[in-house]
This record gives sequence, structure tokens and C-alpha cells, in this order.
Amino acid sequence: MASAATAPPDQTAEVTQGVNPWLIAASVMLATFMEVLDTAIASVALPYIAGSLSASNDEATWVLTSYLVANAIVLPASNWCSLKFGRKRFLMSCITIFTIASFACGAAPTLGIMLLARVIQGAGGGALQPLSQAILLESFPPAKRGAAMAVFAFGVVVAPVLGPTLGGWLTDTYSWRYAFYINIPIGILALLMINRFIHDPAYISKAKVPAFDRYGFAALVIWTGCLQVVLDKGQEDDWFGAIWIRWAVFFLITSFIYFVWHCWRDKDTLVDLKVFKDRNFILGTVLIFFFGVGIYSTVTVLPLFYQELLGYTAFTAGIVVAPRGIGAVCGMPVIGYLSNKVDPRWLLTFGFITFGLTTLYFGNVTLQISPTTLLLPILITGFGLSFIFVPISTAAYGTLDNKQIGNASGLFNLFRNVGGSIGISIAQTLLTRRSAVHQNLIINYVPTTGQQFQNALGSATQSVTGYFGKSNAASPAQALLYQQLGQQALVWAFVDVFRWLSLLCFLCVGIVWLFKKVKPGKAPAGAH
Repeated sequence: MASAATAPPDQTAEVTQGVNPWLIAASVMLATFMEVLDTAIASVALPYIAGSLSASNDEATWVLTSYLVANAIVLPASNWCSLKFGRKRFLMSCITIFTIASFACGAAPTLGIMLLARVIQGAGGGALQPLSQAILLESFPPAKRGAAMAVFAFGVVVAPVLGPTLGGWLTDTYSWRYAFYINIPIGILALLMINRFIHDPAYISKAKVPAFDRYGFAALVIWTGCLQVVLDKGQEDDWFGAIWIRWAVFFLITSFIYFVWHCWRDKDTLVDLKVFKDRNFILGTVLIFFFGVGIYSTVTVLPLFYQELLGYTAFTAGIVVAPRGIGAVCGMPVIGYLSNKVDPRWLLTFGFITFGLTTLYFGNVTLQISPTTLLLPILITGFGLSFIFVPISTAAYGTLDNKQIGNASGLFNLFRNVGGSIGISIAQTLLTRRSAVHQNLIINYVPTTGQQFQNALGSATQSVTGYFGKSNAASPAQALLYQQLGQQALVWAFVDVFRWLSLLCFLCVGIVWLFKKVKPGKAPAGAH
């Protein structure tokens, strides 16, 4: 495998070449900000995308999952590409692809074209975060890297704050398409700044790069692609009830087994899986996988609840969920202070318990909640999440050698994205299936021949008689009751999803204490 692109500490002057390092930080943070913003900005626009492209809400979530999977495919290959083609050139190419694909997403006339554009956009955005972090770390002397990474992390945290709100405002004021068009000016500005201020160090051009592992990459594309198709179409085609899904799962498992066998046995592969011999790292990847399931599911499901059941606009839903990011911003200085003083296992325990308790509180939602009912829990959720991002990296990377970090980072982020994609699909499947289950339970509990139903039907008939006339009011009244039935069943489905996500968080607390103890501050800066 290509050696990790990590410069010696004394090459700062070579990397900056007289440029103020904070200008370099602004350049790379702009690219990362754009990529992170796009992950959050589309979440509140999903119902509008579904309506505009004649798709269901289940199908609209493919807009998120296709992006995450394509993003995950590129992550393991980003280190090899940066050494082979030059880091600056590769970074600018990724931003160009991302920006052009953003325009294609906004202009897409059908769901199929939208998904194709999102796959290309995800591939372009996959390398932006690791490349930006590597450039940033090399541009500052060791004594200032902590401050640089704090500013970088602050920018990454602000993007999810602005994402739902900005996406909602653009969707309501103009169209959901502008949630993608907004990337075009940001991408052009990032390209101009990177071209002007960033330079590749000599070790990049002098690196000995092995041949590209085409077999490993092909296996990665096949198993992640099959996973994407199964997750997106499974609910629609009754999962294993469809023969073609069984074949897709067969190819998924076969290609995954080959990928693991190939990357474990051979040299100079796309990723070096022997890093999983380290107990802390394998536990860290399991945790980041579960964390991806939890955070992406919550980010997707909560705006849907406000829009689908409470009738909020995209902008209002964005404002309601924005406090999560504000809480994360408030938590970053605290975690920055504690991360060098407290065992990361305690910080992770606090983070997962906080996330679990607030998600459990979300399980009390009803159709009568106000916009401020969940304000404090959402704010606390963001604060708790800040206690997971940094400590999980400290624990996972803390027992690895520095030369293993580049390879480990690709795998770590791969698991996070795959977990997010799986989480979104599972959440959507649960909403659909649990809603049907609760409908049957309600119908069995309140039979149509019972007095309770007859009283409700009479009341509904009386309320619509003025619109339809006495002789025609029966059918609209029954339709009104059925609508109320569907709404209540869907509320309980949301409750089920939130409560099961909280159980997942509490499970993660147990996994945390399987870590070997790591000295606080041991992990390299920016490892996550």
C-alpha cells in the first residue's frame, strides 16, 4: 500500500512557501465546509425532492444513502491518488467534480438522474476531508496544530448548524434545487483559493507509488454498490422476497469476502486490514459504525417527523433541528479542554449516555408538540455528540503507530459512512413497517363495530356535513378517520425508531469499556 502522506514536522516552510498558513486553513476549510454542508442541507428538502421528482419518501432517502456510499468508496483510495497525481491537483479535481455534480443534482429532471449525479458528487467529496486535514496539519508548526485543528473542527461543526436552516430557507424561498446550486459559488471560490495558496511538498512528488490495486478497488465497488442497491430497493421489493435481491446479497457477500481476503493476504493493497489486529482500532471502527447508524438516522428522521406529521415547512423544520449544531459548537471548547486531561472512555460514556437519553426523550413525541418542545433535548444532543467525535478518535488511534494512521483513517471513515447509509435505510424501513403494524393494532383495539368508533364516526360525519351535505358525508368522514389512523400509527412508528436508537447508544456504552486505556491526547491531531 502507498505510504501515508505525512510530512516530517520540519517541512512547514516548504509546504507554505511564504503563504500565511491561516489562508491555507481558510482554503481547505472552505472545501470541507461545502462537503459537510451538502450532507446536512438535503435532509430537510427530502419531501420536496420526492414531490418534484414523483418519488416516495422512501425513494427520496436514496439521495442521502447514494451519496454516503459513493463517498465511502473513494475514502480508501484517496491516499494513493494524492501521492500518484499530486495532492493539490487531486484536491482541485475533487472539488471540480463535486461542484459540477452539484449543478447536475439541482438540474436533475428525474430521480434516476438525481441519484447518478449524487453518486458522482459523493465520489468527488469523499477525499475532501482527509486531504484538507493533511494539508492543514502540514501547514502549521507542531505547536500551533492544535489551534488549527480547533478552527477546522469548528468549521465542520458549523456546517450542520447552517445546513438544515439554509437548506430550508432556499427550499421555501426558491426551490430545493438551490440547496445544490449553492455549492457552485463556494466551489469556485475554493478552487481559486487553493490554486493561489496551496503547494505540494517535495515528498509528494518524490513518493514511490505502487501500482493501483485494481482488484481490491473493484471488489470494494461491487460490495458497496450491491449494499447500496439492497438498502435502497429492499423495502420496496420486500427484501428477501425478491429473487434479484437474494442475488445482490450473494454478490455483496462474495465480493466482501474476496476484498477482506485480498487486502489481508497481499501486499500494496488498497487498504491494509492488518491494522485490525489492534484491539482499540477494531473497537473504534465498530463504535463509529454504530455511531453512523445513530446520527444519520436521527438527522434524517427528525426533520421528516416535523414536516410529514406536523406540517412544518422546510425552513421551519431546519430552524427547529438547528440547535443540535449549536450544542455541538458549545461542547467543542469543553471537549478541547478535557481531551488532554480525562480518559477518553469516560468522555465517550458521557457522550453516548447523553445521546441515548435525549433520543429516548424523542420517543415521547406526539402530534401536539410545539416547535420548542424538543428545543432543549436537541441542544443537549449536539452537546453530547461533541463528546464522541474527538474521544472516539483518541481511543481508536491511540495505540497505533503514526505510519498506520493514513490507512486506518480511510477504514475508519469508510465504516462511518457505511453505517450511516445502513442506518438511514433501516430507519425508513422501520417507519414503513412499524406504521403498518400499529395500524393493525389500533384497528383491533378499536373495532369498527364498537361504540368508540361509531361515536368518532358520528362526530366526523357531523363536522363534514356542512361541506358535502348530509347524504354525501359518510365517505369523507371515514376518509378523515382513516387519515387520523395513519397519522397516529406513523407517530408510534417514529417513537419505535427513536427508542431503538437510544438502545443502540446504550449498547455502545458497554463497548466503550472494552478499550484499552489510552493516555489522554495520545492520538495524532486530526486523526478523525
